[in-house]
Amino acid sequence: MNDVPGRRRVRSALVAASALTLTCAAVAGVAASAAGAELTRGPSAAELDRAAAAEVARRWRVWPAGKVFPETVRYSAEQGGTERARRVGISPETDCGRAVDAALRKALTRAGCRGILRATYLDALQGVVLTVGVAAFPGQAPAASALAGLPRGGRPSPGLRALAFPGTVADRFTQAGRQASTARAGGPYLVMVTAGRVDGRPAKTAGRQRPTMFAFTGDIADRILADLSTPARPDCSAPEWRC
Repeated sequence: MNDVPGRRRVRSALVAASALTLTCAAVAGVAASAAGAELTRGPSAAELDRAAAAEVARRWRVWPAGKVFPETVRYSAEQGGTERARRVGISPETDCGRAVDAALRKALTRAGCRGILRATYLDALQGVVLTVGVAAFPGQAPAASALAGLPRGGRPSPGLRALAFPGTVADRFTQAGRQASTARAGGPYLVMVTAGRVDGRPAKTAGRQRPTMFAFTGDIADRILADLSTPARPDCSAPEWRC
């Protein structure tokens, strides 16, 4: 006799297996479709923001020195209008400890200082010399913390060390000749400026001076900081971006 119930069981098993195969294929198709969509979709707004922030944090390392410190920097003149400070030279050193006075080194180290770039400028009238320092940190909060640890009231010491270039008009700018300072923080950067007179005279022998003589150094700090810390939204069509 034929085993009809057995045949039915086999046929049912085959139908169930076929259904399971179709279900798995459908799931695999959906997964492949989702994976393909994930691979081909454009970057999200959050991903673009993270990429922009990462690019800002790298600028102090990857930008040419002449881009961090332009040949000339515009500032508001004391008598009105605008003038330009001219770059005298750029230091090849980036060590945080060598760029500041000893009293500031521990504070900068605690904040995570990664490096300090320095350049010296001369004002348009060639009477004031200033050293600009760009300190890089792991993020905005550490940079702000480092700013809070700097002297108040424009006191230059302890602070950024003067950077002189022998054989130039700035060759007499020494630590004793520092007369004023200013600083700005933005993003992962702290920009410090220390300034004095071209003749190198110490502040204690300079006599009474105009209170606005060094005010323009704030403009210099603002402009250099703005270039460094302003994010650029990634342009996926540009060769320098990989999205």
